[in-house]
Amino acid sequence: MNLTDYKTLFLGYLQEKTAVKEPVNLYEPVSYILKIGGKRLRPLLVLIAAEAFGKESAVALDAALSVEVFHNFTLLHDDIMDQAPIRRGQETVHEKWNINTGILSGDVMLINSYQYIESYEPVVFKQLMQLIGKTAVEVCEGQQYDMDFETRSDVSIPEYLKMIEYKTSVLVGAALQMGAIVAGASQSAQQKIYDFGIGLGIAFQLQDDYLDTFGDVATFGKQIGGDILENKKTWLYLKTLEVASTKDATQLLEIYSTSENHVDKVTTVITMFKQYQIEQLIKEQIKQYSNKALSLLENLEIEEVPKNILRELVISLEKRNQ
Repeated sequence: MNLTDYKTLFLGYLQEKTAVKEPVNLYEPVSYILKIGGKRLRPLLVLIAAEAFGKESAVALDAALSVEVFHNFTLLHDDIMDQAPIRRGQETVHEKWNINTGILSGDVMLINSYQYIESYEPVVFKQLMQLIGKTAVEVCEGQQYDMDFETRSDVSIPEYLKMIEYKTSVLVGAALQMGAIVAGASQSAQQKIYDFGIGLGIAFQLQDDYLDTFGDVATFGKQIGGDILENKKTWLYLKTLEVASTKDATQLLEIYSTSENHVDKVTTVITMFKQYQIEQLIKEQIKQYSNKALSLLENLEIEEVPKNILRELVISLEKRNQ
């Protein structure tokens, strides 16, 4: 199978299992957010990992569905906390309906994500539940770190990397490990593919940081400089503070200390990033995490076709423009 085959298999199953039912006002928003797109990276990783360890990918469909529904639950609640009006080019759930509906529909998605894995035998179910529970807590912790950073001026790069590991990477690692669990892989193999996912997830998020500032709006699909306008303390911002002159670092701190978004704010900050070669530095950081992930992958004894797909995912990461 290739990525297109995995995606076709999963989307068919997603449509079958997430049809709108009563009460409509609870389940229609669920169906809505699940249908408005996304890369479907996490559920595909579940299916690929299951096949990598010698099982038919179809046996991992419920685990893949669990991961995708959980991921979208976090997005639904994140959008409420961020007061975001748009998700994937469409109205967010709380804008299209209301905040109370967004909260409740998100709640039922979280519960559904646990229910979808009830189809597995007790030993497998227990392992999956333990992993999902651990991951859910870490995702919440990552979100809290992110919120805490909004009011702090002393965030360090290691703290930021820990935040994106918890908020983003742990679910990528968990998706791969869930596929391995369903396939009956050893604990050692599960840990190795989980660690591969952590490296992949961090590289993926750093690439998002890069694209938000240096991407092409036509292909990225979002406003360039959005992180700057929201005063997000990304890797680019933190690295600039680390390497800039005292004068420039003070100016950057002042720019990020106000909620005012004057016309030239994005231009000023990007100019400073370029002055200190931050674009090149973050590319090197992405490469470092990509290479680490590839190294972990090469040490995994798994089926060659899925291994090649995972390898290509990492290699294509640095070329991603959306």
